[in-house]
Amino acid sequence: MSVVWLVGVMLFLAYVNGANDNFKGVATLFGSRTTNYRKALWWATATTLTGSLSACLLSGGLVKAFSGNGLVPEVFTHEPVFLLSVGFGAALTVMVATMTGLPISTTHALTGALIGAGWVLAGSVNLVRLGQSFFVPLAISPFLSFAFTSLLYPILRQIRTRLGIERQMCLCVDGGFLHPVHVQPDGTAVLQTTGVRLSVGQLSTCVERYHGRLIGVDAQWMLDRAHFISAGLVSFARGLNDTPKVVALLIAANGLGLDLSVGLLAVGVTMAIGGLLNAKRVALTMSERITSMNHGQGFTANFVTSLLIITASRFGLPVSTTHVSCGSLFGLGAVTRTARWSMIRTIVLSWLATLPLAACLAGGIMWVGRM
Repeated sequence: MSVVWLVGVMLFLAYVNGANDNFKGVATLFGSRTTNYRKALWWATATTLTGSLSACLLSGGLVKAFSGNGLVPEVFTHEPVFLLSVGFGAALTVMVATMTGLPISTTHALTGALIGAGWVLAGSVNLVRLGQSFFVPLAISPFLSFAFTSLLYPILRQIRTRLGIERQMCLCVDGGFLHPVHVQPDGTAVLQTTGVRLSVGQLSTCVERYHGRLIGVDAQWMLDRAHFISAGLVSFARGLNDTPKVVALLIAANGLGLDLSVGLLAVGVTMAIGGLLNAKRVALTMSERITSMNHGQGFTANFVTSLLIITASRFGLPVSTTHVSCGSLFGLGAVTRTARWSMIRTIVLSWLATLPLAACLAGGIMWVGRM
């Protein structure tokens, strides 16, 4: 019976993780209108699942880190009631955030759940291990992504300008044609080809595109492909980094005979299903409510995010995809002066609440389980 409950809780955690996290890698594709919501979601699902399946080769350190070893006495980390409390406490926390459309960190929720359940069960946790292996990577990663994006985007913009590639506002019309738009000194917008003045409603359909060629190839065509690749890398890195954290709780119950490869596959597929069915609310927050963006800006944010997360996964550091990707968007909004700071404050407050909420929920479940 303990096997059934443990597997059920871990799959529930994988499902809500997918619902909250799967779209984060492709949020800039949708936010910059490089593609529509459905195509972005399927691209995220495919690349995340690929990352999940690759985790058995590259992310063994994360399986060990999130089993609880070193955080609480090892004798407790194999008890099903401890693992159930951690998984269920983290899953409930992520579910609440997903229902409200807030992008929080499953890594943060799991860390809080480990603390809460470990404290109730063992009476204490290893604070040195907690700080070095969990808090430091989680705390530093959003600042790194903020700083890297803020520094990299102006450099890439300068390179684009020197290459003679210009940004151009275009009007989307039926039939797929794009007509260049000119903004006059008085603020009105007209079609360059006909001089027809555009209404506010028509302007809402305008998109920015890049005009020029790079090594003989259309710059916009090349950027769109690079943007898709960068988004795929973020999603791949998220699957690579997050799947082992969920599977760790299954593998920690080594007396239950659960295989690592089977666990990774089950968790990866369940995360994909969660993203396909329940990603919309968090998707809109990430794509539209943090900052506006164009194709080049979205590519920059994704490039920084994927680089940081893949590096962290390789060295077994439990960074949060949410913190890194949001940090990149915060940096992008700051440097382009389009950041929506009220939403950013709300997201940061939800991050601060994640750990204590997960700790309380897991600790409460642990207390009931012991009773």
